[in-house]
Amino acid sequence: MPLENGRIKQAVAFWCFNTAPEQWDVEKTCKVAKDLGCPAVEIVDPEDWAIVKRHNLICAMTLIGMPGAPFVKGYNNPRYHKELITRSKSAIDACREAGFPNIIAFTGYKWRIAEDPSSGEISPEEGANNCVVGLKEIAIYAEKYGVNICLEHLSTRDNSHPMKGHPGYQGDDLDYVASIVRRVGSPCVKMLFDVYHVQIMHGDLLSRLEENHDILGHVHVAGSPGRGELNDSQEINYPAVMYKLLELDYQGYVGQEFIPTGDPLKALQEAVNLCDV
Repeated sequence: MPLENGRIKQAVAFWCFNTAPEQWDVEKTCKVAKDLGCPAVEIVDPEDWAIVKRHNLICAMTLIGMPGAPFVKGYNNPRYHKELITRSKSAIDACREAGFPNIIAFTGYKWRIAEDPSSGEISPEEGANNCVVGLKEIAIYAEKYGVNICLEHLSTRDNSHPMKGHPGYQGDDLDYVASIVRRVGSPCVKMLFDVYHVQIMHGDLLSRLEENHDILGHVHVAGSPGRGELNDSQEINYPAVMYKLLELDYQGYVGQEFIPTGDPLKALQEAVNLCDV
């Protein structure tokens, strides 16, 4: 069913609904997205893209398959560059073949051994320099095939749940992430602006969007605090955020990436309608 307005291209993040109590599979996620009028899903493994294509959908964001939590081992640490670049090239190849637009990238955690805080810290300056070196290398490959690499800002304040906050993540300051993207200087390296994470760390969402409109590659949404539904119990004015994206002529996707606490279908219907300005 087409959305009433359809000016915001919305995507459904598979992992949120796959881990909900009902545990939607890719088939159900795609069917629900299609029924709600969303043109895309995201964070679906390439091995399941045949299902996505059968529903005439796009996979708007692709996760590279690093071992463990993917945001832990990032470009801030040269220890992981070779593996990141190899896996990113494979993801870019898959996107090129499928006609899908984006892969995700992370700064990584600030520890010299990503999972070990006792290993010492990578300084912010060193981490940024390492990110620029690694991203410039993979950007050459991305530009060749017209696939975007979207570097994500994540919050570090909430340690109550492994997907609500990421203590130790180096890219928790939006200006820091934006400066890395701009230093890389590639049309295929952009920012993933997660509204939930930006609200947790900074607030001032509309100004932040305007300041970074030139490097916006993808947007995620969820209720704040708690990363739950986009309902009246959370603090973000999502229609205002969507109107700002339209004002900025944002052409990318908005991914519904919240963790349902109740009926996931009802929550997703409400969220999609709320963002359909």
